[in-house]
Amino acid sequence: MTVPREADTAARLTGLVRALRGHGLRIGPAETVDAAAVLDVLGFADREQMRAGLAAALLRSEAQRTVYDAAFDLFFPLGVGTPEAVRADPPPVPDDPEPPRFGRPDPLREQLRERLAAALAADDRAAQARLAGELIEAFGRYGTGGSPGSGGSPGSGGWSAQQALGRLAPETLLARVLAALRERPGARDPAERGPADRDLSDRVLADEIRRRIRDFRAMAAGEARRRVAELRGPERIAERAVAPTADRVDFLYAGRDQLAELRRTVHPLARKLATRLAARRRRAARGEIDLRRTLRRSLGTGGVPLRPAYRRRRPARPELVLLCDVSGSVAGFADFTMLLVQAMGEQFSKVRVFAFVNRTAEVTGLLRGGDDPARLAARILAEAEVTGYHGNSDYGSALGEFAERHLDAVGPRTCVLVLGDARNNHRDPNPDALRRIAARARRVFWLNPEQPSLWPTGDSAALVYAGVVEMHSCRNARRLGELIARLLPV
Repeated sequence: MTVPREADTAARLTGLVRALRGHGLRIGPAETVDAAAVLDVLGFADREQMRAGLAAALLRSEAQRTVYDAAFDLFFPLGVGTPEAVRADPPPVPDDPEPPRFGRPDPLREQLRERLAAALAADDRAAQARLAGELIEAFGRYGTGGSPGSGGSPGSGGWSAQQALGRLAPETLLARVLAALRERPGARDPAERGPADRDLSDRVLADEIRRRIRDFRAMAAGEARRRVAELRGPERIAERAVAPTADRVDFLYAGRDQLAELRRTVHPLARKLATRLAARRRRAARGEIDLRRTLRRSLGTGGVPLRPAYRRRRPARPELVLLCDVSGSVAGFADFTMLLVQAMGEQFSKVRVFAFVNRTAEVTGLLRGGDDPARLAARILAEAEVTGYHGNSDYGSALGEFAERHLDAVGPRTCVLVLGDARNNHRDPNPDALRRIAARARRVFWLNPEQPSLWPTGDSAALVYAGVVEMHSCRNARRLGELIARLLPV
């Protein structure tokens, strides 16, 4: 890595800190000063050692490492321009960036695929890194501004890992790599293994190959980000192209891996929220100042109220009822919230959970089963009667059924949380049922995973329900934690 000048080093470090703060990482001046001291001690000779040292100074949890690594590669890149190995032996860049028509051979693509299959079979990270550079060089350029001297105006082109990977299709190499691993020296002859042993071995090898392919895709994406950052500046790319931490990913757009990461954060987040609620309960126990007793005490100090007296309160743990839409894309939001509340169960005297699609059923017992959290939504849909004669959401029908059959779960100490996007498929929203629930409960809050600008659109009945109870936008896990700590009664 080229050693940057002192002023350039300071600019890169402060740029990295700003980018991390923009992604929600809490980094103060003290951590920034510590990071500068780390750079002063470690220097730039060993880039990976420098990466680890800055991470130790700036980060507070391992969950932040993915965002940090992507931002670090932008502000402290391994090199500038085309990688040296690719410059020494550049691949032939096709004149036509578009893929060839069906039936026409593509020699460069087939050559890269063959070399990538060999590198994946050997798990050769250096060869994979070189191939990632060659792939972006050959197929990743778009527009006319993708390289110096291309003649295009600034910002009129760039580099796309998605375009290049779509051309190469590394996922389709699975069978070829698997066959190569079976034929390597020392591998057991499939005829010597039983069917069960052979199937298990093939599944393990296939999972390992998929992991290597994912790592190669990440290499190509990092190489494309680095080149685009040289064109448009690392700050802009860090803001737009670096994936956020799991707790800042919108529930409605979270993928399977991100939802799995969120489930792993349930218990740490539950402990943090439990501490906040306990602190609120302790403060609430002191109550308000008792003016009469305070004035009586002040007689012994010349009328100066040095020892204020408080009206003591004995706050009891509240009851909590969750009413969750488990249909479609909001299932991940409801799933995570149910698991979070289950982990915080000691903060409430009673917790009851009801799920619905167009019918309402109690699922409190399913949450106590101790099964894999990833299967919770599937179990609810399979075992609870949450759907009727159709499978679409019907908030009006579900709220009406809750008000008719389960209203005894709500009392004067109960806080009700309704979880859902209020998209009612143009059916009757039945706000009177929600009014009946609100009249009986201590507080009712509606947590909507959509942003407020979408509430008046399409088949959403959000504004109707917002006229009955408080509705809050709750798009990610961080916002959910803030709302629970602030809204729930003590």
